Amino acid sequence: MRYSPDHKAQTHQRIIKEASVRFRRDGISATGLQPLMKALNLTHGGFYAHFKSKDELVEKALQTAAAELDAHCEMLFSQERPLEAFIDSYLSEWHQTTPDQGRPLPTMSAELGLRAQHSPTTDVVLGARLKQVEAALGRPGAGDQSLVMMSTLVGALVLARSVESAELATRIMDVVRGSLKAQVSESGKAGR
Repeated sequence: MRYSPDHKAQTHQRIIKEASVRFRRDGISATGLQPLMKALNLTHGGFYAHFKSKDELVEKALQTAAAELDAHCEMLFSQERPLEAFIDSYLSEWHQTTPDQGRPLPTMSAELGLRAQHSPTTDVVLGARLKQVEAALGRPGAGDQSLVMMSTLVGALVLARSVESAELATRIMDVVRGSLKAQVSESGKAGR
């Protein structure tokens, strides 16, 4: 059976896309290569025609998730009230309940940190968000506030996803969302 000239590249991208979803949904450690490849109707041995190791696939999947995030954040930060839109999106019920489609910092990057496996892509993702938040704050000293905001967003989402009580999860999201938006509002008043 003959394959099209771009068959290998398409297969490579399919593996990365599926891995990105599974790593965010199930975790990196819990995602085995054999089930991943089987879900794509590919052989386990065929994995090594595309990647040297699972670690290489993890980094490629993180890059794919980051690219999806970049496109989404471009849209959010082009709105009239970008920080409010970003906070609402980050701490939305959708983001809480669909980690497989969400941002990589509370999922893949958090797990990589636990494994002491540092990723340059995490630095790029965080750096891009910090720049966007800092620019939206638009005042001197906003760099530190942007770092606190991102840390708070990621932490709140991780907690909301991990608690058993739906009421507590909602409370975490609501309280943190309200607090961050109040800080943004105060920053805007102070900058005038």
